[in-house]
Amino acid sequence: MIKIYSTSWCPPCAAAKKMLNDLNQPFEEIDIEKEGISREKLKEITGGSTIPQIIINNQSIGGFDSLVALNQTGELQKILK
Repeated sequence: MIKIYSTSWCPPCAAAKKMLNDLNQPFEEIDIEKEGISREKLKEITGGSTIPQIIINNQSIGGFDSLVALNQTGELQKILK
């Protein structure tokens, strides 16, 4: 299961969601503004305070740059299995 903590106005968030959609990977989006999640609370939940924060199978992988790097090395496919 993939969770993305994001906001509606965040370009890296949109890019991460597009990438996952292109990879046919379903995800749950959690808009931190709509849910009232502060950056401090986000850090408690995910370990990071920037957006997006991406969690795959209860493992925090970080943001969009980390997602791209994992995909490029083939590690993303291993994590998703």
